[in-house]
Amino acid sequence: MENKLKWRWGVNRWFVFLCMALAIVGASIFPAISPHIQVAPEALTEYPIFTLPIIGAFIPTNTLVAMIFVDAILIAMALLVRSATRSGELVPKGVSGAIEWLMEMLYNLTESTAGKWAKTIFPYFATITLMVLFANWLELIPGVDSIGILHKSEHGYPLLPITDWLAAIVQGEAAEGQGYHIIPYVRVPSTDLNFTVALAIVSVVMTQVIGLKAQGPRYLTKFFNVTTLFKKPGFGLMDLLISILELISELSKLLSFSFRLFGNIFAGSVLLFLVGSILPAGASWMQSGILLFEFFIGLIQAIVFGMLTMVFMSMATHGHGDEEHAD
Repeated sequence: MENKLKWRWGVNRWFVFLCMALAIVGASIFPAISPHIQVAPEALTEYPIFTLPIIGAFIPTNTLVAMIFVDAILIAMALLVRSATRSGELVPKGVSGAIEWLMEMLYNLTESTAGKWAKTIFPYFATITLMVLFANWLELIPGVDSIGILHKSEHGYPLLPITDWLAAIVQGEAAEGQGYHIIPYVRVPSTDLNFTVALAIVSVVMTQVIGLKAQGPRYLTKFFNVTTLFKKPGFGLMDLLISILELISELSKLLSFSFRLFGNIFAGSVLLFLVGSILPAGASWMQSGILLFEFFIGLIQAIVFGMLTMVFMSMATHGHGDEEHAD
């Protein structure tokens, strides 16, 4: 067993050295250039694929392609765990065992916070956490944000043909009207506000649904409390104003959820672009440190988004006076 571990460590070590050497050679042949940074996702086709009566024209974007990849990864994970379960293994091994460990950890965390509502809240918590996690980690994969369609641009770079179907943009000044920049095929979904806002809407809306399911119509008094307005006008008015503040606070979660995730991941992508474009060829391997930093940023942001969703859902199952009644 010890010899096997030494062999694996030796192979992995040389594989890392090989990747570093290829990075230096590649950076020498194709020096990095300043990428085209754009907040809005780029369309991959000039014309819509189809048009629906209410939704309108459907034009695929690079963040949509990335989202399909993330969905495929999550579905593959679920199928892998299901196949391991059906095979009769008492202790899953490999990837299925790691996934089961992760799910068990997330469920125990949910149960310690939400109690009897853990089974209701856990699917949202786990799905959002895993989706955001894999969406964030897409930026660590080579080719994401760097391989795509060549697009003519006034402020682009000259073109270097490699084969009949492959070309690259290189450093230098292009002739007027002959410059190019790249529209990547795949772009990190978390750098698209459509993705982060959609997740925020799901999180906030399902929090209200779970609150209504747990407390019934009484839950709505949290946002429009008039129960004491006529009995005790002074305190009733204060309760009403506080409930309106609660409504504003609930709506503000849409902004905080959306822009926190978007801002951190978009800034990380820009950081990777800039560091990669300013480093000399011999120091291109140093970008691995930035990738490691972005690895932890993506992990932290996924945990924060999922944890906040789980905590807010758990809080929605408890009324304001539950603790007092318990006392």
